[in-house]
Amino acid sequence: MPDRPPERNVETLYGDHHGWLVGWLRRKLGNAGDAADLAQDTFLRVLGRPREATEAREPRAWLTTIAHGLVVDHVRRRTLERACLEAIAGLPEPQAPSPETQLLLVEALVRIDTMLDGLAPKARSAFLLSRLDGLSYPDIAQRLGVSLSSVEKYMAGAIRHCLALR
Repeated sequence: MPDRPPERNVETLYGDHHGWLVGWLRRKLGNAGDAADLAQDTFLRVLGRPREATEAREPRAWLTTIAHGLVVDHVRRRTLERACLEAIAGLPEPQAPSPETQLLLVEALVRIDTMLDGLAPKARSAFLLSRLDGLSYPDIAQRLGVSLSSVEKYMAGAIRHCLALR
């Protein structure tokens, strides 16, 4: 069968492509440590999908797709972490949280960001305007230029979405 890929298992995939993937990630991230971590995370994902590993026609393209998603998550997390720590650095010293609390804050922000990532832009905006800015639904409708019933639908959908990911 010429169009069937050769049989391979996760171990073979790892042996054949791990070094290449680390190099690809190092070029993307500019950091060998992060590249090694994300390569390992990529293969952890692969372990959860052994059938796809054996059937992948283009294993490097498949690994690149998985790794690219992890890179996006990594960059997003670092951006959030940097913004949070910059905001904390601007606080007067008596109000600055402990390093442990700072870590908890960053983790909470990452979880919130992940939850909100799957929402449509207007639903995400409505949710944030309601929960962070404390705006009423009529105020949100006016701000977003939509009807009150649209805001109600956005909020119901956003709440369902967040609860499903909890």
